[in-house]
Amino acid sequence: MINNVSLTGRLTRDPELKYTNGSNIPVLSFTLAVNRNFKNKQGDVEADFINCVAWNKAAENISNYFQKGSLIGIEGSIQTRTYDDKDGKRVYLTEVYVKSFSFLEAKKNQAPSSGQPAAASYAPVTDVPF
Repeated sequence: MINNVSLTGRLTRDPELKYTNGSNIPVLSFTLAVNRNFKNKQGDVEADFINCVAWNKAAENISNYFQKGSLIGIEGSIQTRTYDDKDGKRVYLTEVYVKSFSFLEAKKNQAPSSGQPAAASYAPVTDVPF
């Protein structure tokens, strides 16, 4: 079976890094706004808002180098999970678990030395707990 997703979009808010209880593993949840490839009847481009989760070093790096509005490319896999909320209602979530990411634009307020956007990329994270 193949479960692979590649997305390019912008962060909808500043990422907030957290750590798991007990084992203190870095985890980052963020939402990526991804434009659709077509326009609606009014001629506007709509976007999908995709929930993403990064772990370990990827979580720390995304937290350190990206902010609301930053353009990022991610690769990962889709996972679903459920939990019962405080009222006992079952909640279903679909998320992209980030395996690698790429910088797609130069850092704001800092001119790139070559005049080209940063193209650095991080290797896939191998110790993701899923």
